[in-house]
Amino acid sequence: MDCKLFESLERWAALPLTRRAPKKGILLDRATRDTRRESVQLRQEVNARVLSFLILSFISVAQADDFRTVTGKEYKNAAVSRVEPDGIVLTNKAGISKVYFTELPKDVQERFGYDPQKAGDYSAQQNARLDQVRKQQAEAQRLEAETTQKANQYRAQQQSRQNELRAVQSRYEELQRQEDDLLVRIGEAKKPGPAYFGGKNNKTLRHSPNPQASQLPLLQSHLKDVRHEKDQVRKQLEKAQR
Repeated sequence: MDCKLFESLERWAALPLTRRAPKKGILLDRATRDTRRESVQLRQEVNARVLSFLILSFISVAQADDFRTVTGKEYKNAAVSRVEPDGIVLTNKAGISKVYFTELPKDVQERFGYDPQKAGDYSAQQNARLDQVRKQQAEAQRLEAETTQKANQYRAQQQSRQNELRAVQSRYEELQRQEDDLLVRIGEAKKPGPAYFGGKNNKTLRHSPNPQASQLPLLQSHLKDVRHEKDQVRKQLEKAQR
């Protein structure tokens, strides 16, 4: 930059903002204006093209049409609700269906901008996401099954414990009844036999032999066994109730 131009720029910078008008003949200002003008024109042109593309895409998507696959399957009066890299999603009276571009004729592929490379990448991504979801579902199912199994085992253990407790309680009550019965029978065996008067002039009170007295040793031995088992069962019952 020469000295005159440098001095002109310094004077222009020193002016108030309201008086900073560019001097005629300064090439830098002209180049800047030309660049800005070209940038604005280019931006307007790009915006117009994008707007036109969006309008055409919206019209092509929203308009109902008939589609026929290369195998002959038809989708009557179907609207394209969504365009994906590997296919289009159609909506009609029959419901919602996705038709892949590989199933459609070439003209339909071109109409919706089918790109095999992008479609392959998109399908790979979708498959990867699907595999991830399946793995997560499988892991969730495994955890749920494991939790259910543990819960069932716990319930089975509790049920078994309750059954065992009832069985021990029932046996203890049965042994108590046997002990009470044996005590009664032993008491009867220890009593003297029927009373009668004998001796001289039949004035002496005497007792006949007790027929149950012969069973007394056996009854006492049985009572000992019952009490021993009852003591063992009582310990089991106390342990089960802890």
